Amino acid sequence: MTGKPQRVLLRGGSVYTQASPFATALLTVGGEVAWVGRDEATLAFAETADLVVDLAGSLVTPGFVDAHSHLGQTGFALQSLDLASARCVDDALDALAAFARRHTGSVLFAYGWDESLWPEGRAFTIDELDAAVGHTVAYVARVDSHSAVISSALLARDRSIADRDGWLGDGLVVRDAHHGARTVTHVMWTAADREAALRTALGHAGSLGITSLHELNAPHIAPFSDFTALQAIAAETPGPEVVPYWGALLGGDVDDLAARDVLGFAGDLCVDGAVGSRTACMHDPYADADTRGYLYLDREQVAEHVVFCTVRGLQAGFHVIGDRAMAETVAGLESAAARVGVDAMVAARHRLEHVEMPTPRHLEVMARLGVAASVQPAFDAAWGAAGGLYERRLGHDRAWPMNPFGAMLRAGVILAFGSDSPITPLGPWAGVRAATSHHDEGQWLTVREAFDAHTRGGHQARRNDSGGVLAPGAPASYAVWAVDGQPTVQTPDERRSNDPRVGVPVLPDLDTSLPTCLQTVVAGARIFDAEQLCEARTR
Repeated sequence: MTGKPQRVLLRGGSVYTQASPFATALLTVGGEVAWVGRDEATLAFAETADLVVDLAGSLVTPGFVDAHSHLGQTGFALQSLDLASARCVDDALDALAAFARRHTGSVLFAYGWDESLWPEGRAFTIDELDAAVGHTVAYVARVDSHSAVISSALLARDRSIADRDGWLGDGLVVRDAHHGARTVTHVMWTAADREAALRTALGHAGSLGITSLHELNAPHIAPFSDFTALQAIAAETPGPEVVPYWGALLGGDVDDLAARDVLGFAGDLCVDGAVGSRTACMHDPYADADTRGYLYLDREQVAEHVVFCTVRGLQAGFHVIGDRAMAETVAGLESAAARVGVDAMVAARHRLEHVEMPTPRHLEVMARLGVAASVQPAFDAAWGAAGGLYERRLGHDRAWPMNPFGAMLRAGVILAFGSDSPITPLGPWAGVRAATSHHDEGQWLTVREAFDAHTRGGHQARRNDSGGVLAPGAPASYAVWAVDGQPTVQTPDERRSNDPRVGVPVLPDLDTSLPTCLQTVVAGARIFDAEQLCEARTR
């Protein structure tokens, strides 16, 4: 026998909602929003509420969506060594040696190094890594996770790695050799290790006001058992909603997998690699190496996969970064549309991940075919500035137009923000701020546009056009934030206002500091509480 749904009234703050601009109160009943409005109208609701929360000026917003995450890898990263702060080879090796001395697991996992920032301009070698970690099985991923340095102890587990495509010598692995190294770690990590990592990642996401995560897994990232374990954990434990994508190309087992609640065969189904590892596929050679990167799928394979998914009502999607990879992918989309029709393509709402080097024509095709762009503003913040990684790898002329978020929005492309965690950390407000301060002012978004891409856009990218709002009848999935200063409206000409006559809901000014999450609720269930809210009255 179930009890009546709990009635929760929040008041005395600011509520971001289109239903009532400058609302200060919110009523939820069970898992749904029942009402939003001003404090002056809450007297009757307070008398019947089971819980009344004084927000004390806090901001309530729809929960964030991270539209591109890798939760198993994120969990392991949160438990492991982050080398992002290493400033040279010796700095990284010293950190690895210290970590190895206290490490107790079967695999030493570290990540985040970026040799492009180091004076040596190179990765550490397998011999240098061995000297730091001894006989430990070590997998040390570059910041983009498209290459890694492995220890001799890991190589000893599978000597064939050194014979595979992508063994670059000195312990550096990309492509198939990288996949082989990852497979060794998958075998060594126990089911308990992987479950702990998944739970760590989900809990961390909840503490950041994230109520939905798109899990973009693939055979080259983790075994399918991790994928199903994540779905089981998400189903049985209060936490962020997990939206599952499996990056497998069409094949004999795909129909069977589709019956196991996979929303689409998309995400890290890679057309190419990454700029930092020089595996993203370019029309012209890299500026700092004699390579054009690698094309993993061609336009015919893209088209076949898209047709296969479209006729089955599934989403298709691809990881695509380089300009040649983008051209091949768009050609494949157009070929598929010629076979199944534009209406079927629009209804399927396929998606592309990263989309870092599109032309205006590519964006026009994406908009016309209803293809969503799942992008990562933190990439631009980390690597897009003048003199940054993109410019060093590609030169100014190719690097400057990258990640054109403003152009995407103006073209009518569905825009969804994510982190690609652990490539860049989970942190939605940081993503919003990055999109409002793009290296090219012509691509800046307003705070509201960026916020919508990190909330509503994520729901739209998974074919839910009604999600990401706080309005009567909508899911009670929200976050409560401590904000410095008074939330304001950012108008198109960059002025800010807190005048209700503007008629637009308020958001914080991100120029000085980012909001702190106080509470996260998913479908009426509290999944995170920092215990900093004012005392609530329980009836």
